[in-house]
Amino acid sequence: MSETSVQRVVVITGASSGIGLETAKSFARMGWHVIGQGRDAGRSAGAEAEIRDAAANGGKVDFLRANLSLMAETKRLADDIKARTGRIDVLINNAGGVRDQRYLTGEGTEETFAANHFAPFLLTRELMPLIEATAAAGAPGAVRIIAVSSLAYLQPTGGLHWDDLQHLGGEFNASAVYCEAKLANQLFNLELARRTSGKGIVSQALVPGVVHTNFSSHGDEQMQSYLAASPGMTPGEVAKTLVWMATAAETGAPGGRMFYDMQEQPIQPHGKDAAAGERLWTETEKALAGLGYRG
Repeated sequence: MSETSVQRVVVITGASSGIGLETAKSFARMGWHVIGQGRDAGRSAGAEAEIRDAAANGGKVDFLRANLSLMAETKRLADDIKARTGRIDVLINNAGGVRDQRYLTGEGTEETFAANHFAPFLLTRELMPLIEATAAAGAPGAVRIIAVSSLAYLQPTGGLHWDDLQHLGGEFNASAVYCEAKLANQLFNLELARRTSGKGIVSQALVPGVVHTNFSSHGDEQMQSYLAASPGMTPGEVAKTLVWMATAAETGAPGGRMFYDMQEQPIQPHGKDAAAGERLWTETEKALAGLGYRG
């Protein structure tokens, strides 16, 4: 991405700790306008201070709070972002999480699927006018949308549970539901790339691998044990890949790809199923419309 006289803007969800925080600090050092999001008040305040301390070359920082398991707060976050900037060069949908059992939000959604899929879908849709306007005024492929997915997408080889995407009824396996949400991230990446490629926007997905953060602290025992026993990368190492994906020529078009540790990764067939990506988009729009957020 070539340097311009216009300050570039990056929006990073889940920026109060871990990968998101380290990525935000990297962009602040580069002189970007960083708009971060966090949920917890204490962690958000600490993260904002760290990002501001890291800022250089005219870097600007805004830090906003929102609970992204709730669509009302996701919509409010989008409105708050639009009030602070007239452009978005990079959107990194990093926030996510996993729970140890089924929890229903006050909106009637299942928390893991809502936070990991509905929220980035709604936020991206709400911010799309700014993203499209920024892309129209710049070089093709310079504007990026990045989904933080996971190798967990590999597990549901049979695809998504179309009869009950959120697993609102029946048995509930917390780890399996998280894996399906991560497959949804990749299918969203795939369909978003298809829908925006003619507008000069690039959509890609990151596979962070095992990263030793507080991510799994609310997960079930199976997931916590697996992550604790696995060798992993530091948040700073993963942030390096995210910044590269957001700025390098080689991580531009074509979109719909997946990257890990500074390298493109092959995507398994169920993660590049175009029909599934299109169906997920339709089902998600339907679910959000049912909550009062019609596209």
